[in-house]
Amino acid sequence: MDPERRKQVEKRLKRKLDARCSLFVFIYIMNYLDRNNIAAARLGTLQRDLGVDDTQYATCLSILYVGYILMQVPSNILINRISRPSLYISTAMLIWGLISTLSGVTTNFAGMVAIRFFIGFVEAAFLPGALLILSKWYTRRELTTRNAILFCGNLISNAFSSLVGAAVLSNMEGTLGHAAWRWLYWIEGGATMLLAISAAFILPDLPHNSRGFTAEERAVAVLRMTEDVGEPDQDSASQSPWTGLLMTVKDPKTYVMMLTFTAYVVGLSFNAFFPTLTGTLGFARIPTLLMSAPPWVFSCIISLANAWHADRTQERFWHIVAPICFGLVGFVISMATEHSAARYVALFLQAAAYAGFIVFYSWIASSFARPPAKRAVAIALINACSQLGNVAGSYVWDLPRDGYRRSYGVVLSMFGVTIAGCYGVRVMLVGLNRELEEGERAWEVREGVVEQTAKTEGSGGEAGERGMRGFRYLV
Repeated sequence: MDPERRKQVEKRLKRKLDARCSLFVFIYIMNYLDRNNIAAARLGTLQRDLGVDDTQYATCLSILYVGYILMQVPSNILINRISRPSLYISTAMLIWGLISTLSGVTTNFAGMVAIRFFIGFVEAAFLPGALLILSKWYTRRELTTRNAILFCGNLISNAFSSLVGAAVLSNMEGTLGHAAWRWLYWIEGGATMLLAISAAFILPDLPHNSRGFTAEERAVAVLRMTEDVGEPDQDSASQSPWTGLLMTVKDPKTYVMMLTFTAYVVGLSFNAFFPTLTGTLGFARIPTLLMSAPPWVFSCIISLANAWHADRTQERFWHIVAPICFGLVGFVISMATEHSAARYVALFLQAAAYAGFIVFYSWIASSFARPPAKRAVAIALINACSQLGNVAGSYVWDLPRDGYRRSYGVVLSMFGVTIAGCYGVRVMLVGLNRELEEGERAWEVREGVVEQTAKTEGSGGEAGERGMRGFRYLV
């Protein structure tokens, strides 16, 4: 294709793609609203109406992640092999919206535990699937910014959930004889189901077959991904559904990233208790919910700027560690003072730590570039195991007697583990890049040509990555 023509087609492709993938943001907003609206409902009469004590409430939080963990890897293996992932995600969304709506009719602890488990089981399809779809359309130079836009749905939902919670809890108590927290579930679950129907028609599928793109645009989409790494973004016909899983579990990077990401999630576990932590400032219920929103707006702005710069510089380590350091400062302030203004500023700093979390997801995708089966499993497996951090985090914050100082001490130490783990990942990737450079020089000397045509198997079962001419891991 003529270079000027290709430039025009690529620009049009990305404009269409960005518009359609923007729906992921709204889906993620509903994903987190349906998952975390229990935090706002707790400020209503949920615990009293269900007869749930603080420990049982923590169990309601953590049980969601059991289903979430169990389903992520099977779901991503499946979504990597189907031709219409848009229909898969929209169907999953319709089901979890229905289950979330049923939360509003529960009458006891057992019912809430069962519903929370199944919400997590079905919601597991969305985030790893969305990340995989984005990684099939966007190059490594573009992916972090798009992931950040996706995760703005998460951050906005933290702000939006507080505002919706404030509106519903203050205006709908006793409406038609029902508690306000029940209306919160019914309203948000219904909105989720409506959005799920539109998602089936709007979300893209795969670069070679997605509806709404011209044949020329699809050809450029496939070519872009081939040029990005040096080989087509497709699995070999001989690979079974389990090949990606075997390759992933044999790769030592998997376990270092898994441990690091789990520690990061424990450190960010304050998210599920954010209205409660804002409540320690001493304000009434509605002002507390309203004050919970601005820190997440701030976090969204910081995350977008950090992701854009990470893509521009093609650097990952410092763009993860720097936001973590903001969170560390916020934790120390919250532990050291009772001053309301200082503690509120600390909440902004803690929320800003999410900026590095977003970059880490892109780091996973770029560190397991090919084949797609391996990337699909790596994204799901690392994310699934990291959710153990949310299970633990549910109990980390069940320590209110000292103003959550011990809880802040735990998450501060987890951020320390995260920084150490990120450094370990960086060292591993630098070493692999050095081996790639040496391998390419050896081929050039041996064959007397610049282009390497053989495929070799890298350490940890990284079939094909060593043979991708010019490929380097992002560190």
